[in-house]
Amino acid sequence: MKEPDFNKAGGLVPAVVQDWQTKEVLMMAYMNRESWLKTLETGKATFWSRSRESLWIKGETSGNVQLVKDVFIDCDNDTVLLLVEQIGGAACHTGYRSCFYRRRVRDDWEVVGAPVFNPKEVYK
Repeated sequence: MKEPDFNKAGGLVPAVVQDWQTKEVLMMAYMNRESWLKTLETGKATFWSRSRESLWIKGETSGNVQLVKDVFIDCDNDTVLLLVEQIGGAACHTGYRSCFYRRRVRDDWEVVGAPVFNPKEVYK
């Protein structure tokens, strides 16, 4: 089976996550071999949490699960692209649909969109 080259960057590869229909970039996370295999096995986006040093199934706490519709690997075998169905409306732990909800405008940042949920209510 062709899989990412986890040896290039200390066992982790970046995983870009897009909405499978709109192609909106929802988030970027990291995968190790275990999370890669779990994602393929379950069809749910699973990542490696660098802060917790453990597997992290997207939406396990919030309910905002990502069902994998398609998987791509780049030409260097060191980046993964997941096309997902975003269940629950938000990919970002801050409550926004996408983690990329801030846009650079001149010398400042503009918030794009509105939160889908209140993180204080979801992550107790």
